[in-house]
Amino acid sequence: MSINRREFMQVMGIAAAGGLMLNAKSILANPLSERLYDIPKFGNVHLLHFTDCHAQLKPIYFREPTVNLGVGQALGRPPHLVGEKLLSYMGVKPNTSDAYAFSTINFEQAAHAYGKVGGFSHLSTLVKRIKATRPGALLLDGGDTWQGSATALWTNGQDMVDACLELGVDVMTAHWEMTLGDKRVKEIVENDFKGKVDFVAQNIKTTDFGDQVFSPYVLKEMNGVSVAIIGQAFPYTPIANPRHLVPEWSFGIQEENMQKMVDEARSKGAKVVVLLSHNGMDVDLKLASRIRGIDAIMGGHTHDGMPVPTIVENPGGKTLVTNAGSNSKFLGVLDFDVRAGEVKGFKYRLLPVFSNFLPADKTMEALINKIRSPFEMKLNEKLAVTQDTLYRRGNFNGTFDQLIIDALMEVKGAEIAFSPGFRWGTTLLPNSDILMEHLMDQTATTYSYSTVTDMSGSTIKSVMEDVADNLFNPDPYYQQGGDMVRVGGMTYSIDPNAQIGARIQDMRLNGKLIEANKSYKVAGWAPVSEGATGEPVWDVVAGWLRAQKTVSPRKPNTPRIIGVEGNPGIII
Repeated sequence: MSINRREFMQVMGIAAAGGLMLNAKSILANPLSERLYDIPKFGNVHLLHFTDCHAQLKPIYFREPTVNLGVGQALGRPPHLVGEKLLSYMGVKPNTSDAYAFSTINFEQAAHAYGKVGGFSHLSTLVKRIKATRPGALLLDGGDTWQGSATALWTNGQDMVDACLELGVDVMTAHWEMTLGDKRVKEIVENDFKGKVDFVAQNIKTTDFGDQVFSPYVLKEMNGVSVAIIGQAFPYTPIANPRHLVPEWSFGIQEENMQKMVDEARSKGAKVVVLLSHNGMDVDLKLASRIRGIDAIMGGHTHDGMPVPTIVENPGGKTLVTNAGSNSKFLGVLDFDVRAGEVKGFKYRLLPVFSNFLPADKTMEALINKIRSPFEMKLNEKLAVTQDTLYRRGNFNGTFDQLIIDALMEVKGAEIAFSPGFRWGTTLLPNSDILMEHLMDQTATTYSYSTVTDMSGSTIKSVMEDVADNLFNPDPYYQQGGDMVRVGGMTYSIDPNAQIGARIQDMRLNGKLIEANKSYKVAGWAPVSEGATGEPVWDVVAGWLRAQKTVSPRKPNTPRIIGVEGNPGIII
């Protein structure tokens, strides 16, 4: 007898409620785990989607956030729900494999029970399994693929290019790929991907004449249906990342051109139009309400694993908006039933990639081993042991970022330290070795220079207000994704609902108010300005870890948050 995913969830939920220990042995021995991925075919247009894997080729642990605040119209709606509020909204039972995948509830216990997630050899097995029942299915890569690990940095992204070709990616868009530089991106697209992968981005144009740098969309024929995949690269790449790496390319949301591309694709016979987006989910929700003719937006950038799509009404009808998480932890499966030239129905599932439930694909595993072989000694250097969970994700801080800023302040002799609010970075469980690979998972960019700067109190306030507005501006088109800059040494309060200039309050150092005209020694890393130099941050932190040997629990320095009582985007 075959069972579906919801029946699997219900059985596991009953087991938990009945007091059965959800340990790894009992779960793996359960025959139901083998059928978690039995997804019946539906319709005749099939799209598989992963995004924001950040170069994680091997299975990892990844803790979802306890803080993902929504303000304005985003209050109380996906993706700004966490913990039990998210599970209840999405219809996911607690104490199940899906609860472990989509929330942070009982994270350590669930991690020991269900194991690691992701890994390209396990993802490959799942892709092949789903494709076997869906003729002509396309695999879409939402970007943030060539950055985020030591091997991606050391091979200039080639490890991920080779892995994605082996995985069978059909269409791709981009964001962090641009931090390899425009010449490297063009080299990959015009050589490695030629005739194999369509690299699409309707919103990347030349700064001189406004010419398209890449194809804006691609038309594919699937089971007698014409399907258009339009690409949307991250709109704010030259602001969030170094402008000098892509000096001759412009980005932006470009609504007008988007509508033009949708209309053009429809005029060429497309019966299904899908936007492969790296906007971030809030931007996608607004875009979906303003552009007609898009059937679905398969989104990324904000790393939101949303098991249920949001349906958005617009002048042309309705658009599905999805977001497929990060770290190769999920595979989205979207099926359309298209008849008489119209979409008659759909089914969507966001499948967690549990490495214990999916055997490794041997060909992919061999490729990964070959890629990693020259670097194994460096990757596996033991730097220290952590006594507590180390994680990054959350609006204001994480224990791994706290570790980084603690190291920066001590090594650089700084009073205050800033660490970027990046959402990529893996998780370590208590009593784990901290390897060089794990540190690189948190810091591997092409511009990870450490810095020490004398900053006035007014400048510190201005910097923090700018970052807060990127996160909490009520208009999604003014949000750039990511999280709040992590702060060490200084305490502060924040009112996410206030206007820009009034969100950051009560900044103090050693209990004393920060003075606007006083100068403070501030350490940081990853400057976006051209010509920046400095010791790589991983060298700074690695030296600190070697000296520590054992890392005691880090208490994240988080602000006092004003006006969030009852907000379902925070676990208090």
